[in-house]
Amino acid sequence: MRLKDHVCIITGGGSGIGRGAALTMAEEGATVVIIGRTESKLESVKDEVTAASGTAVSYALDVADYDAVEQMVGGVLDKFGRIDVLVNNAGHSSHHRRILNTPPEEMRSVIDSNLIGTFFCTKAVVPAMLAAKSGTIINISSLAAVTPGPFSGFAYGAAKAGVINFTEFLNADLRNTGIRASVVVPGEVATPILDKRPVPPDAEARATMVDVDETSAAILLIATLPQRSNIPELVIRPTMHRNMTGEIVELDD
Repeated sequence: MRLKDHVCIITGGGSGIGRGAALTMAEEGATVVIIGRTESKLESVKDEVTAASGTAVSYALDVADYDAVEQMVGGVLDKFGRIDVLVNNAGHSSHHRRILNTPPEEMRSVIDSNLIGTFFCTKAVVPAMLAAKSGTIINISSLAAVTPGPFSGFAYGAAKAGVINFTEFLNADLRNTGIRASVVVPGEVATPILDKRPVPPDAEARATMVDVDETSAAILLIATLPQRSNIPELVIRPTMHRNMTGEIVELDD
């Protein structure tokens, strides 16, 4: 029970990495606050946590809505009196990946969910962490941030690169306050988001990818380190390198 009495906010908590992190942290004794846009998914994860004798609450909101985020953080502090960990996991990619075929609304949506939401949630929790002189912020990026190309798309890669840069900024800006920031940079992770790719990978391809359990374990490692230590960046790559050529969408698709 390494997170006993800790309160952990996890965005994008209704599926994939967010769901895995919520279940893993709850098993270690944390009260998990799961955030997402789809209430039914949040309720399902909350039921899973409760069935395993854990404690969870949920808030359905868009992380790019600062007023909603601020109200959520205020509600968590009113209810529990503390926020120990924030996992900025919310985000999605666009269906279109190339510069000429991506509609402007898709570009904005990807930046809002992956980057602006990370800014807003962090800004909202930092005052409470400063008051406590302790806190852990874990941002979820992607290898798309460091290997840009038409496979992952320009908007998603740029947003995730911003997440890495923002994490470095936080460690400089909040130096010697007791708050630490870390970014997890996974390669392909077998999550439901893969189904929304222009060419979804098949089951054989998914079997070679990083699993949600491994990513959740990395998040837990960072969250449970003694507060005197930090892992500023943790990269997780699949051991096997697969051929993705057939999954790259042509410019005119």
